[in-house]
Amino acid sequence: MNLLSIIYGGLVFSLGYLLGSLPTGYLAGEWIAGIDLRLKGSGSTGATNVLRHVGKWPGLIVFFIDVIKGVIPVVIARTFGLNDYWQVIAGLAAITGHIWPIWLGWKGGKAVATGLGMLLGLTWQVGLACFGIFLTFLSLTRIVSLSSVVSAVSLPFLMLLSFQGNDFRPAYLYLALVTTTMVLWRHRSNLKRLSKGEEPKIGQSN
Repeated sequence: MNLLSIIYGGLVFSLGYLLGSLPTGYLAGEWIAGIDLRLKGSGSTGATNVLRHVGKWPGLIVFFIDVIKGVIPVVIARTFGLNDYWQVIAGLAAITGHIWPIWLGWKGGKAVATGLGMLLGLTWQVGLACFGIFLTFLSLTRIVSLSSVVSAVSLPFLMLLSFQGNDFRPAYLYLALVTTTMVLWRHRSNLKRLSKGEEPKIGQSN
């Protein structure tokens, strides 16, 4: 690893964190509804809490922007010619920024949309497969958290299936395992409510 790669990597990591930390959900709550999402529902500033407390269209727009926040750092890292590990680090930096944004006292969203964006940037086939699983479970259960957890648990297996022949990319597999762990950890309160049958469905307040 040469010095130039390290410099580029550091810049991409910083950019990824700053992009991920843009508080889109929080701003939607403040600008559109005049509320602090951190004091509503789950306290998350992600698209699901925006959907529940601000509205359908703001929630969809925040979801789209959060996805883009995960795509851009990966694409920039690849454009700079950085290897798989740096591309993964760039994506994880965006997820870290979304979960722990410096602007909101380190309290942000659960990074499902930003994680999807990172996957689409790295390997769009796996990203679309995860999104398909998410939509399938969402249509069956109408529970966002359960759909997110199921798609996250599926990720390492989908990543393994995506490797063809000798095209084994350990950085992507490590990423899948880290992402699954982060999503499960961020949804630990949802998992407790699910076990009690208390997790709200879309259209219900929490």
